[in-house]
Amino acid sequence: MTAPTAVDLRPRHLTPERREQLQTLFGRLIDLGLDFKLGDSVFESRRPPTELRDRLLTALPESGSPIETVLDEFVRDVLPECKNENSPFFLGFGDTGDDVAAICGGLLALFTQQNLINQSFDSPTATFVEIAVLRWLRELLGYRNPQAGQTESIWDVGGCVTHGGTLSNTVAMMLAREHRVPGTMDRGITDPSRMSIVVPRGIGHYSVKSAMAWIGCGSRLVEVDTVGFRYDQRALERTLREQAGTVMSVIAYAGDSRTHTIEDLRGVHDLVRSIDSSIWLHADACWGLACALTGTLADKIDGIGGYDSITVDPHKVMGIPYAMSALLVRDPQHMRMVASYSDLIMQEDFAIGQTTPFIGSKAWLSLKLWMMIKAYGRAGLAAMIDQRLATTRRFTELVDASPHLVRLNEPDLTAVAFMYLPTGTEPGAPDVERINAVNKAIHERMLAEGAWHLHQFTLPDDGMFRAGAVLHPLRFMGQNLRIEERHLTGVLDYVTALGRELE
Repeated sequence: MTAPTAVDLRPRHLTPERREQLQTLFGRLIDLGLDFKLGDSVFESRRPPTELRDRLLTALPESGSPIETVLDEFVRDVLPECKNENSPFFLGFGDTGDDVAAICGGLLALFTQQNLINQSFDSPTATFVEIAVLRWLRELLGYRNPQAGQTESIWDVGGCVTHGGTLSNTVAMMLAREHRVPGTMDRGITDPSRMSIVVPRGIGHYSVKSAMAWIGCGSRLVEVDTVGFRYDQRALERTLREQAGTVMSVIAYAGDSRTHTIEDLRGVHDLVRSIDSSIWLHADACWGLACALTGTLADKIDGIGGYDSITVDPHKVMGIPYAMSALLVRDPQHMRMVASYSDLIMQEDFAIGQTTPFIGSKAWLSLKLWMMIKAYGRAGLAAMIDQRLATTRRFTELVDASPHLVRLNEPDLTAVAFMYLPTGTEPGAPDVERINAVNKAIHERMLAEGAWHLHQFTLPDDGMFRAGAVLHPLRFMGQNLRIEERHLTGVLDYVTALGRELE
């Protein structure tokens, strides 16, 4: 048998002797990152998936290469096709990941390598930074916190930081399940017929349906009709009475994933509580967190503090690099219903690992938000949101002024859903198929060319063309603080030109 070739691993690790070399290397990384984030292009180039597959699905290398060589390969073969959501020409979503303080937090979290599963030796200070962040979020959304000195264990905190809204919503549905049938964690599900959830028809987020399947309840969705992308409360009342005894949770969207419309949170809360006070009320505020950051929008989430749980996604609305979400619960003791106990997770007062289902070793995700809030303060956060709202108002005016476009929603936040109107069509026209076909073709061309980006999805027609039809609108978002007037007019000119060509 041939003896294995000796490999010197020392150049692959951080060592004091390599400090200057490492500074040069990491300096190059910072330059690459800044060049990418500050670029105007959505994509530097566009290639078909099969070509990317053939280029990147390579054999496992037998021997290594200097990291500088690996970086050269990344810059040549990977980076040009990466989408730059911080480009002011990327106008369809909001995950810019461009906040300087948050990026600093992300880099320091990588370097410090804290594991928030245990406190005493894994994350002595990081644990309390995360608890502070959860307390700040709770305060913003109307949940009460004990005094700092009375926070004696993780069971006084009332929430957990996760890797995204899907995971946060999944934990919320676990809580709803345990609240409906205590002890299911131990005994398993014996009667899934008692575990349905109510969602608004056509605008719910996929994470809730997926969560129900993942936690063993089956896809037991009960959809209720909407008016103006909010619950039709008469239909909701009728559904709850018809489904009496079977509903474990009602979901309300403080900013749905399509138009970001804010539900009548207090109205839904009061209605549900009057019919069945045992139903778990969950508010998905992954987008609606923005309302808690500025007085301009605070009234829109009136009543959210009465919900049993709330999901928020700071990476969606605060320019934080992927990923950071949080689940908050009104009663901190409810987290005991889904707790994990093991001798590998120390049974100490502040071991966060006890309150994070599906997560074992846990990155210091909250440091990004801690640094950002420290750097901005309340006034800075409010100014950030207000600037985005001003951009959205201006885009709305431009859409409304165009004879070729029609707007489908009244923006509560920064999302504007609109459609190009082919020649001979207008609001109230029955030819929805033709309108959809042209708008889908516009989006396909937009993706292929890569110069601009707007989002597209399905949306129930609220009466613009044919009530009940399924529409395929384009969506603008005013999240990016780099957006200028020329980007607003430019993308609408582009859409209109494509529409005329394609119709």
